[in-house]
Amino acid sequence: MTSPFIIECCVNFRDRGWCRRRRPDQRPIRAARVPRISRLMALAIRFGELMRSDEVTTYAELARLGRVTRARMTQVMSLRSLASDIQEGILFLPPTRKGRDRVQLRHILPIAALSDWRQQRVRWKSLSP
Repeated sequence: MTSPFIIECCVNFRDRGWCRRRRPDQRPIRAARVPRISRLMALAIRFGELMRSDEVTTYAELARLGRVTRARMTQVMSLRSLASDIQEGILFLPPTRKGRDRVQLRHILPIAALSDWRQQRVRWKSLSP
């Protein structure tokens, strides 16, 4: 049979951040965030450089390093087949202030599947903000 034991400690409830009252004019400002597709584009460029310099030889190796599936790595690396001006547009998308990103990977992958850059540009113009 187990015997009961007692734990004694001091707990301070007054200095909790969520308890403080704020005046209406002191609302916290929510910082804007970089869209996910912009971060993925930057990763694809960096991974391409790693492969070109022979530090990494296969997508499977990149996937292991990034702790993602090979299929996901292939999706990310397909962004490299976009026209250079579209890649630049993705990198410099405006920050997202609230809610979902306007441009997502699922919107870009069909564009990246096109081999003609002129067609890519037409589709990108209809998509971009």
